[in-house]
Amino acid sequence: MSTTPVDTELDAIRTVVATIQHSQQNELVDEFVGLFREDAIWTTGGGKRLFGRAAIAEFTAEVLPGAMRDGTATYEIEHVLFIRPDVAAVKVHQRYLTNDGQVTGEGSPMYVMSKENGHWLLTANQNTVIAES
Repeated sequence: MSTTPVDTELDAIRTVVATIQHSQQNELVDEFVGLFREDAIWTTGGGKRLFGRAAIAEFTAEVLPGAMRDGTATYEIEHVLFIRPDVAAVKVHQRYLTNDGQVTGEGSPMYVMSKENGHWLLTANQNTVIAES
């Protein structure tokens, strides 16, 4: 079975999402911030609007250290829509878990990624908490 160009791009996007999870679980600010384009925008789960990697870095340095002391988060890609070969909208299912594995909440981030110099980067992003029905 041969690998198609789409498969290769999907693998690269999966790697970005896996790195998001790794950086969050291990509270690695620089690793997380390095996934963003210099001019990226991000709206946090709490509704804070951040413009540019510097603002994202400042916010992340304030909130990420210590964030995983009472639990962790997992990230699973639900859907990828290629808008163009070098732009993708990536819908993710995020779960917040206690240290003993109990789900305490869920999120539904949308990452718009662009391929820059051969690497997929977070470009326009919105994190949204899933409301209970």
